[in-house]
Amino acid sequence: MNLSQTKQIVLLSYGAFLIFLSFITFLAYVSDKQKAKSGNYRTKEKTLLLLSFLGGAFGGYPAMLLFRHKTKGEHWYFTFVNILAILLHIVAILVILFVAPF
Repeated sequence: MNLSQTKQIVLLSYGAFLIFLSFITFLAYVSDKQKAKSGNYRTKEKTLLLLSFLGGAFGGYPAMLLFRHKTKGEHWYFTFVNILAILLHIVAILVILFVAPF
């Protein structure tokens, strides 16, 4: 498969964005877990979910699993949003690769 230069630039930019936001989201989940343990001011759930949904789920979901953060039954929507976001961003990559007209 021969990708156009424009498509390569878009994929690299999108990939860099996902990597950067995933790193930030990973740190946000870890930081919130540490704050929860020490009883300090917490990161809002809305913030964590938004970071995940916008592209950080590739870092947020592993952080949830590694640090057992927001994984209990009452926080089921964190798992849902992170998995949904991962799937949506995979679809976006596939659209760029196979559907985008550039």
